[in-house]
Amino acid sequence: MRILFLGDVMGRAGRTAVAERLPALRNEWRLDFVVVNGENATSGAGLSPDHAKALLAAGADVITLGDHAFDQKDMLSYIGSEPRVLRPINFAKDAPGKGFRVFDAPGGRKVLVAQVLGQVFMKRCFDDPFSAIEPVLKAHPPGGLVQASLIDMHCEATSEKMGMGHFCDGRASVVVGTHTHVPTGDAQLLPRGTAFQADAGMCGDYNSVIGMEPGEPLRRFVTGMAKGRFQPAMGEATLCGLYVETDDRSGLAKRVVQVRQGGRLAQSGPDTQG
Repeated sequence: MRILFLGDVMGRAGRTAVAERLPALRNEWRLDFVVVNGENATSGAGLSPDHAKALLAAGADVITLGDHAFDQKDMLSYIGSEPRVLRPINFAKDAPGKGFRVFDAPGGRKVLVAQVLGQVFMKRCFDDPFSAIEPVLKAHPPGGLVQASLIDMHCEATSEKMGMGHFCDGRASVVVGTHTHVPTGDAQLLPRGTAFQADAGMCGDYNSVIGMEPGEPLRRFVTGMAKGRFQPAMGEATLCGLYVETDDRSGLAKRVVQVRQGGRLAQSGPDTQG
């Protein structure tokens, strides 16, 4: 199976890039399944129902969220009616929506997608991510009821993301980190066959401070004082993420390639012509 994961969509620039480029990438790379993290797609803070619909229409099969899952209050009601949008599995107990689901893929295949929040350096103390994901892994062994599985690990610390990668190695097809908006250079196949990258980066304008216009963040760094709100940067976005090919029989990964398409960053992606 050919799977594409796109990191945090950041504001209008990120949404526009996904809308303009994802349909062509689905065709060019012959993608079977696409997961997009959309938790910053609406003005850099959360995801509105309208913007969720736009990402799905552009070719996302599933949208994951994060610690900003419900910054847009309409998501509280929308997520219950749209199974293709997932919030973190270890969010508040009474939060609406689900933290994992099994989805259909071409050829009658099944894909598990789950999201979990880390704890290190996060503003809220969420439930332990490792114990939260354990029963999901046990119920969906690779090569069993699902042909592929993807875990979105949403957190600050690369060490915690790496820990989750090794915790899931051989038990999930893909573990990919989100949240920091900066792509890490460690895309790899772990020893037992799980594709891993500590952070996929963002789909947004990289002439910025993690997707925001630099002025206000710089003012706060230099003076320690706020003068205005952060505003998402509006330049051409780079789509950042992870491309993975999996084996349907084993449920494990056999190829992983870091993705950077468009915008300012050096370009990277799979050669799928062979």
